[in-house]
Amino acid sequence: MLSSMALRSAFKSTSVVLRECGVLSRLKGTYASLQLKHKALTSVTTGPSHNNNETALTGIGSFTIQSVRNYARVVRKKKKEVMTSQLSDLPPTMLKMEYAAVPLAQTADDLVKRLLTLELASHSEKLKLKTEQLIAKVQRDEADRSSSEVKVAILTSKIRNYQEHLHKHTKDKANKRWMLMAIDRRKKLLKHLRVTRYDAFEHVCQQLGITYTFPPEYYRHATRRWLAKKALCIKVFKEVQKQKLEQRKKIKQTPPPTLAETARTEATGTQ
Repeated sequence: MLSSMALRSAFKSTSVVLRECGVLSRLKGTYASLQLKHKALTSVTTGPSHNNNETALTGIGSFTIQSVRNYARVVRKKKKEVMTSQLSDLPPTMLKMEYAAVPLAQTADDLVKRLLTLELASHSEKLKLKTEQLIAKVQRDEADRSSSEVKVAILTSKIRNYQEHLHKHTKDKANKRWMLMAIDRRKKLLKHLRVTRYDAFEHVCQQLGITYTFPPEYYRHATRRWLAKKALCIKVFKEVQKQKLEQRKKIKQTPPPTLAETARTEATGTQ
């Protein structure tokens, strides 16, 4: 019991000494240049101090040493870049899709017009109108609703809507999966268009603002074994090419056989 109490008191005294040494070494340079008004403020105490760790610096006076508090710095988050929406170019005075062909909608009151226009429209209604605008750019005729070009336009509108949602809600995994599925479907349609009708493929990419990247020749996971095998095959191929080149040089350097030598060889062969 006594030994444990002695160990505790020894640990406390060593920790106090280390703390005082650290604080004094930090404050020695700063408190030496304090003015008189700062001395008066630091020397005055408002009551009996319960801490006996008080020291006096020469020429300054007695003051109570306070522990230095190292506060954590505030980490400022980077502001996210504002993503421009594909619906931003739709004016609020535009009529909804189902009221665009109604002539009475143009002569209606202001309150009724607000209900018929995009000013109070929902996001889904605006998205339908934007999809129809993209379809009108690439469709073959007015009745075309099932061609590859129209399907690419519909998928493009969906993909951009998914991207805007993911920019705000980065942890929405289901939305990300739907976006990747739509990108894969659009990639297959564009590949088919590029093979069958290249002029339509160029027109669709230009009108919808799509940048088509060519896929690699084959997909393969690059492992260390595969990389070592590939490096060995390249090395063997280069060595074989060197040997063939040397053989060609030797053949070129040897003189061609004369007519007499060819006749002798033929005569020996007939015998």
